Amino acid sequence: MSKPLLKGVEGIFIPVKNPELSAGWYEEVLGFQLIYMEKEAAVMRIGEQSQTVVCLVRTSPHQPMKFPENQFGVGKYYNFIPEDIEETHKLLLEKGVNVNPIGGEGTTKFFTFFDPDGNPLGVCQ
Repeated sequence: MSKPLLKGVEGIFIPVKNPELSAGWYEEVLGFQLIYMEKEAAVMRIGEQSQTVVCLVRTSPHQPMKFPENQFGVGKYYNFIPEDIEETHKLLLEKGVNVNPIGGEGTTKFFTFFDPDGNPLGVCQ
C-alpha cells in the first residue's frame, strides 16, 4: 500500500447567518475558542490540542447544510469526537440544544444536533 497523500482535516466550513452571533454560541455551548473574527467569518479552534479549525462563514441568503437523500442513513457532513458521548448528549440537552437521540451500531454510538442556524452536526464515538 502506498503512503497516503493527506494526513488530516485542517478546516471545516459551516454556513451561518451571522458569524459573530454563531461564534458566541459555538464558544458558549461547545467550548470552541475564537481565533479571529472578520465581517464575513469567524475562525474557531475546536480545542487547545486540535489542529482542526471551524470557520463559520456568512452566507446570504442563508441555507443550512443539507446532506442529499441516501440509503446509508447519513444526514450530516461532520462528526465530532467527544470525550464521553453520553455526557456530551446530556449537556447539550441541558443547554437547550436541538438534539436527536443517541443511536448506534456495534460498539459505535452517534447522534446529531443542530446549531442555531439549523446546521446538522454529528457526534460519534
